[in-house]
Amino acid sequence: MKRTYIKFRCSIYEKKLLSKRAERAGISLSEYCRSSAFGNSVIERLTEEQLTHYKMLVKYKSNFTRIGNMFKKHNPKLANEVEKLAEEIRTHLYNFKRIQK
Repeated sequence: MKRTYIKFRCSIYEKKLLSKRAERAGISLSEYCRSSAFGNSVIERLTEEQLTHYKMLVKYKSNFTRIGNMFKKHNPKLANEVEKLAEEIRTHLYNFKRIQK
């Protein structure tokens, strides 16, 4: 149970920025400040639009991998290009996951 108060001063701009970040993370302002003060990383939640785009990229990566596998024997050059594209999408997805953690 939290019963003790700690107050600190900040500008109006800083308070709005902290409030926005807490809102994006889905937690209260005080919880956000506590987590930040203890060095815990605070992860922002994905918006519906970001989640939709992420799922679409995952689907594209899978489809391009399948296309590359389909053309491996008949057209190796095309298969190689498609695999490069799938790998590039995979890299973006990995970076996206790493940023969110």
